Amino acid sequence: MMRITGVCIKRIWACTVLAFALCPALVQAEQDDLSELAAEPPQVLALLKKAVTLELAVRNSHEMWNAAVLYCEASRLGSIEAQYRLGMLYAFGRGVPENRAFAAALFSQAAHQGHAQARDMLETVQLRTSELPGCVEDASVLPKRPEAEIISIYANIDQRIAKLPKSKMWMVDLVSTLARWYSIDPRLVLSIISTESNFNIGAKSNKAAMGLMQLIPATAERFNVHNAYDASQNIKGGLQYIRWLLSYYRGDVVLAVAAYNAGEGNVNRHKGVPPFKETRDYVEKVLGLYKRTTHPYDEFLTRASPLLARRN
Repeated sequence: MMRITGVCIKRIWACTVLAFALCPALVQAEQDDLSELAAEPPQVLALLKKAVTLELAVRNSHEMWNAAVLYCEASRLGSIEAQYRLGMLYAFGRGVPENRAFAAALFSQAAHQGHAQARDMLETVQLRTSELPGCVEDASVLPKRPEAEIISIYANIDQRIAKLPKSKMWMVDLVSTLARWYSIDPRLVLSIISTESNFNIGAKSNKAAMGLMQLIPATAERFNVHNAYDASQNIKGGLQYIRWLLSYYRGDVVLAVAAYNAGEGNVNRHKGVPPFKETRDYVEKVLGLYKRTTHPYDEFLTRASPLLARRN
């Protein structure tokens, strides 16, 4: 039985990535840890072993669907581990259509029975629902199959993404999921990451900017990022900042991107993109990838920048 434990519990999104065999070496190192499943009945344990083997060995939609079927059966038999793992499949749309409500309900069910990772995921999903997939409640119901394999959705940065080594493609998956949860276009986030760090988790600038989205210490603290070199924390912190900037500049991507690089104070002071070569080059690179100048925004998140009032 391949089991993710230890440091992964502290890094829930990194653990998610590992759970889908995106870091097989670490998964292999944990494969002999059966202690937490010792209490599972033999029938359930057999189902879990088979399902996890499928889940970690392949990234094929059909095989992942088979794993989901097994997790459904084990869930009906009362396995909280199966409920958690099935929730992960629904959260990330692996082998089944992505369904945040199903994921939240499964995490809630497992968390209420003491599953620590499910509790962490429930906090991350930030959704409360009791809408379980039918396959968990009725043996005659099978989980739906995904309409198609997950393929690139990044219309304007396809070439950049296509050049990434397979070892880094998990970042695209992670960004895709988290960005949608924050109502941000994944294309914009990936364009920023490509420009900021070239998908290097350990990147650090001479101004102490850290990680994938190059968070400076003040921004990391502002958005409660405790470890800027943890991919999930870094991306979530960057997403919160982008979301705030888009609200502040009322969907003006040019101003939001400029402020992400130079700070909103400089953008307001210079009444637009600051005359700094670094910032102008940065905006050009990001917009060259994203190729859009407006983005939906939450007008209730913050007041509009005074710059916009002066423009009007």
